[in-house]
Amino acid sequence: MRLRLAPDNTNFDFFKHRKLTFGGSCVAMVLSVVVWLMMGLNFGIDFKGGTTIRTESVQVVDVGAYRAALDPLDLGDVTITQVFDPTFGADQNVAMIRIQSQDGQESVGADLVVAVGEALKTVDPTITFPSVESVGPKVSGELIMTALLAVGVSLAAILFYIWLRFEWQFSVGAVFALFHDVILTVGIFSLLQIRFDLATIAALLTIIGYSINDTVVIFDRLRENLIKFRKRDLQDVMNLSVNETLSRTLMTSGTTLLALIALLILGGDVIRGFVFAITWGVVVGTYSSVFVAKNVVLMLGVNRDDKPADKGNQFADIEA
Repeated sequence: MRLRLAPDNTNFDFFKHRKLTFGGSCVAMVLSVVVWLMMGLNFGIDFKGGTTIRTESVQVVDVGAYRAALDPLDLGDVTITQVFDPTFGADQNVAMIRIQSQDGQESVGADLVVAVGEALKTVDPTITFPSVESVGPKVSGELIMTALLAVGVSLAAILFYIWLRFEWQFSVGAVFALFHDVILTVGIFSLLQIRFDLATIAALLTIIGYSINDTVVIFDRLRENLIKFRKRDLQDVMNLSVNETLSRTLMTSGTTLLALIALLILGGDVIRGFVFAITWGVVVGTYSSVFVAKNVVLMLGVNRDDKPADKGNQFADIEA
């Protein structure tokens, strides 16, 4: 028996409440920017600067015990990650402890590093500290600029690819939907003050890739239907295209969310921000593919008179 998340031959009118769906998305984008400007982002050590301490011990690393030992020191943002490597011996247990800059200093002071060492020795007397490295504000600023550049270049490349693959109206709609996804994700991180670090940037790039994949599937079906139903109203053809791909959209998003929710609940504190960003991005990315991208294309319009009978434009036969 085949599982169906949506019945065959659905005929939902996705434009019926477009003032609410598309207009609500635009309002949400504006509010996200306002929240971002007013509350700012809770930058992690990667962007604020701080110190990374590498520990090594004979006993198995207990992240919870390490964190409990460091809590009385009131160090602010502390990330503890166990390091796994097949080259390590059975008695070689390594962890990375990242501590944010204290009171505007470039790194954690030597006295505080000593205090951290003493606190951890109460948990594991065999612990040693092979290396202590600091990230100053200059490096953090470079990381912020590199992260912004990575997101910007990816959006520009997608804009160019969608233009080649379809039409310029499609590329504008797709990139607007991606901006929608990124801005709403940054907005929710600012509102909830979830730690924003390089892992979150990786999550944003993952969201962009996931969302554009879903949008391209709908656009590809739309292009086929625009050739097949030349005289049919553009809005009706768009509705038909979304309905025809609805089962695939729900199945892909649903199975992805199953894995992400499991990681969100069971994955632990280290990856929770990363997983939350992708989970949120899958939801808003699916929404934007259905309710945002096609509304932009509808407003811009598509010239259907100059299309040959077998392809959308001169670049349409490029393999995805």
